[in-house]
Formats: sequence, C-alpha cells, structure tokens
Amino acid sequence: MTFYVENETEGDFPFPLEETIDRVIQKALSVEECPYEAEINVLITDSAGIREYNENYRGIPKETDVLSFPFVDYECPGDFSIAVSDKNNYFHPETGELLLGDIILCKERIFSQAEEYGHSVLREFAYLLVHSVLHLLGYDHMEPDAEQQMQMHQDKIMEELSIRR
Repeated sequence: MTFYVENETEGDFPFPLEETIDRVIQKALSVEECPYEAEINVLITDSAGIREYNENYRGIPKETDVLSFPFVDYECPGDFSIAVSDKNNYFHPETGELLLGDIILCKERIFSQAEEYGHSVLREFAYLLVHSVLHLLGYDHMEPDAEQQMQMHQDKIMEELSIRR
C-alpha cells in the first residue's frame, strides 16, 4: 500500500502520525477485504483550509471535520468489479495499485471533537480516517439504511484496531 501524507498544520499530534495512518488504513482495507494494493492521499489542514476545500469542491461554505474524494465509481460499496473492468482508469500505471482517492482531515476539528466527545485525539483521528476510507470504498450515509451499514463497518474496524472511546 502507498499513502502520501501532507500536513499543512503547525504542531504535532500526540501519536506517530504516519505510523497511525498506515495502521488504520491497512486495517480498514483488510477488514473490508480489499483484494488489491492501494494508493491513498491524505492531507491534514486547518479550519480555513478545509472550509475552502468544502466550498470549492462541494459548494458548502463551511468547516467540516473530514472530506473524502473517491476515485472509484462503485456500483455497490466494496464491490471492486468496476475497477477490474476498467484497469486503465482505476489502477496506477507504474505501481499497479488501486487508486482509491483523497482524504482531507481538519486538525482543529480532530482536537476539538476529541474533547467534545470525551475521548482521545488518537480515537477521533482514527475514527475520521476509517470513516473516510469507507467513503473511498463506496460507502455512504445519505439514507438511514446506508448510514446504519456504514456505522456497523466503522465500529467493526475500530474494534479490530482496539481503539475505543
């Protein structure tokens, strides 16, 4: 697996950032039975940065905690057959890795939500990362049934990571 991390923010996280990203993404892809090596880009930005991305790409001029930009056009969540049928569009031509997409996380929201929900910054970071990886795998939460399904997958991955509230 390849992941690229860009951190536009000042200060450190209270855990090893790249090791944590690797561990969380690897676990999410394993639990979701992704049959390919994958590539994911992760950007960590501040409130102003994520507000700008949210407005530019979604037309929503407000801050959020995480944005996900999947590269694969899934017919069903976690169904990789579309990628196999169009390898030229979905796989990196040099590495052969499945191009899953981009994740943008807001550092300030990670810290504030951890405090608000009464759990660690690590737990909030991992949860948002898992949530976003599931979006990159085609999951959504726009309808109640889809939201419940996505929540079950998030909970299972977080349990397997042994990162609890």
